[in-house]
Formats: sequence, structure tokens, C-alpha cells
Amino acid sequence: MELQKVDFALVELNLYLDTHPADMQAVQQYNQLAQRRLQMCAAFELKYGPLMHFGHSYTRYPWQWIETPWPWQV
Repeated sequence: MELQKVDFALVELNLYLDTHPADMQAVQQYNQLAQRRLQMCAAFELKYGPLMHFGHSYTRYPWQWIETPWPWQV
């Protein structure tokens, strides 16, 4: 749930920054949340398996996509 909240905030900040690119505070907040998301994602993947495909997440052997719960099932 926390990862979803951070993702939502990142999308909203992304949209805001598209129209306000010089807002230093928003850029800093975006970068802080992006860093937090990386940490949260790594912790999630260690416990439950990969979140993203197409090379954005590593997988252990055997192929984990068919064995782990979907993110919304955790």
C-alpha cells in the first residue's frame, strides 16, 4: 500500500512539473520520493519477487513471474 501511495505522489508531481518545471521544491520532493520508491521497491522484491518486467527488475531462478503473488495480492 505504501508503494502505491508513493507511486501516486510521483505521478502527480510529474504532471505538476510538466507545467511548473522551475519549481525547485517540487523537483526536490520528486527526487526524494523517487529515492524512497527505489528503496521500497528493492525491499518488496526481496520479500515477494519482481514488480516490473522488461528488465526493470531482476529475477531469481526459477522464473518468478509465475510463482509470486501479484503486487495487489500482497
